Amino acid sequence: MQPTENIRNVLLLSHTGAGKTSLCEAMLYNTGAITRLGKVDEGNTVSDFEPEEIKRKSSVSTSLIPLKWKDIKINLIDVPGYFDFVGEVKSALRVADGAVNLVCAASGVEIGTELVWEYAEEAKLPRLIFINKIDRENADFYKTVKQLEAKFGRKCVPIQLPLGAQDNFQGVFDLVAMKPSNEAAPISQDQVETFREKLIEAVAEADDELATKYLEGEEITEEDIRRVLRSGTREGKIVPILVGTALHNKGLSELLDSICEYLPSPKDRGGVKVQKVGDGEEILAPDENAPLSALIFKTTADPYMGKLSYLRVYSGVLNSDSMVWNANKNRMERIGQLYLMRGKNQEPIPRLVAGDIGAVTKLAETQTGDTFSTQEHPVLFEPIQFPTPTLSFAVRPKTKADVDKLSTVLARISEEDPSLSIRREPDTGETLLSGLGEAQLEVVAEKMKRKFGLEAEFGLPKIPYKETITVPTKAEYKHKKQTGGHGQYGHVFLQLEPLPRGSGFEFAETIVGGAIPKNYIPAVEKGVLEALQEGVLANYPIVDLKVTLYDGTYHPVDSSDISFKIAGAHALRKGVAQAQPVLLEPIMKVRVTVPEEFTGDVMGDLSGKRARILGMRPQNGMNVIEAEAPLAEMLRYTIELRSMTQGRGSYTIEFSHYEEVPPHIAQKIIAEAKAEKDKD
Repeated sequence: MQPTENIRNVLLLSHTGAGKTSLCEAMLYNTGAITRLGKVDEGNTVSDFEPEEIKRKSSVSTSLIPLKWKDIKINLIDVPGYFDFVGEVKSALRVADGAVNLVCAASGVEIGTELVWEYAEEAKLPRLIFINKIDRENADFYKTVKQLEAKFGRKCVPIQLPLGAQDNFQGVFDLVAMKPSNEAAPISQDQVETFREKLIEAVAEADDELATKYLEGEEITEEDIRRVLRSGTREGKIVPILVGTALHNKGLSELLDSICEYLPSPKDRGGVKVQKVGDGEEILAPDENAPLSALIFKTTADPYMGKLSYLRVYSGVLNSDSMVWNANKNRMERIGQLYLMRGKNQEPIPRLVAGDIGAVTKLAETQTGDTFSTQEHPVLFEPIQFPTPTLSFAVRPKTKADVDKLSTVLARISEEDPSLSIRREPDTGETLLSGLGEAQLEVVAEKMKRKFGLEAEFGLPKIPYKETITVPTKAEYKHKKQTGGHGQYGHVFLQLEPLPRGSGFEFAETIVGGAIPKNYIPAVEKGVLEALQEGVLANYPIVDLKVTLYDGTYHPVDSSDISFKIAGAHALRKGVAQAQPVLLEPIMKVRVTVPEEFTGDVMGDLSGKRARILGMRPQNGMNVIEAEAPLAEMLRYTIELRSMTQGRGSYTIEFSHYEEVPPHIAQKIIAEAKAEKDKD
């Protein structure tokens, strides 16, 4: 338990595979929190503990790694590097005060490096860069530094140089203190002087007082550099670059020192903006004596422990066994035992002070994104913005017995991951689960089976086609059945007219002279409505037409509601069949954001998907392409766009309208529907 000024909440960010999990292990080992280094390949690391992570050898969810280094408590937040799990990154960004961006010395700056850099920029997070895996074959520190400067600017500046490289890496040279960690290791004096000069230029640029000293040729001391590195890093003017190898635990104690020295505490970050319930905004100080405010940023569903909610306290103190006010739900919530989470291990703690991060189990009402405060001083945090899901799969349980269980299990799973969305498609009757990519949905399937014993099949969703008519027509149908006793008799004349796209359905009647008694007219409408549910071409619902009941006959004894309902249904089908019916398909509004160099390929690909390009405009160094495309062509677009743009492209998609399916494609859909019906 540390006071607020001695806490560092540090997010580990990188492209997948740059070594965040190994870095956590080495830091835990160096701080004495564990006695043996785990390895990702052996599946025994503290932060990757879920079976899905062990199987994939990479993180799929956020894990918390608190550790203590020289009186400073560091809450490391290890998030997945793979794009499908960016929802985890977004929620962790909200509770971090600083970040360490890992870059692999062999692979250099990768697409994931750029994406997480953008997220950290948006969140205005102070950060350090750690060039990891310097012991790897092909590792090149100086080349990687050049790439970092080219991509992210001259504010990225080394404060260390490697002593040796690849399998000869022996430690680091500290450019601030001007001393090596290993006296015996050789280093080029020219490199030291060049990079020391770069460092001095960077700190002079970030501080007016130092700039004057520098220009006047005065000596800049180690203390000057440290002071400006501290302020410059916290203000985002400088990003110090460090180097080492997590796997062989070299350069890690220097990284821990830099986290403590240069990254801000919650106090340094200053007050947090909250919405006073019903009364404007307020800034709450990160202080134990301020009113309580805490944000739930992650929820996990554990079949044994129940629900586990991760939270950060921003102001005040949160005590175990207390009552708090959930301002989103407008009700009291009982807090049981608070825990420090270290991977999957829970350590009971009496309280969490402003700035600290922990967890609590079995909250009744609370969900991710909710705010805790006091009832006397209710406040709300801005909701966490999760990316919009773009890839949908239809989910079906493998056994009929599990049908009822499906919605409960999916609700529990989406509580864990708010970047998922679940909905039922009324036209196809399918349950659709949408996410950010295939890997994320594969993990969902594995979790459903492991945590809740539910095996499900995932497949591409059916397209909710519709049918309509293109010309007006009239249809007549007489339903006549004679059996012993009362017979059945209903006779109707219907007029069918096409309506503009999106109008739905209208029913009217112009019966005169009591040709059909008024009490039978609702039965005709009911029959028509039922018949609309299954079209004549491919059994899809019929839309955009007006049906007018204009004549008919009845029998004083044999007529009944059921007779007129049957007559209405048959007349409708007959009319639709002769009114030149066509298939309609959903057209989606698509907005694709891509870097300049991929624009041509993406536009060509969209044209091949029967899309209409509506326009293109530049935005923040990217091109935004707006188009309309049939849903049938866009089912796997998330995966296709990612491979076409090396992961740099993104898009949003929403329903726009229905349009007629081109005849050659309609024929195929009709043939498939007929084959399906024959099979059933």
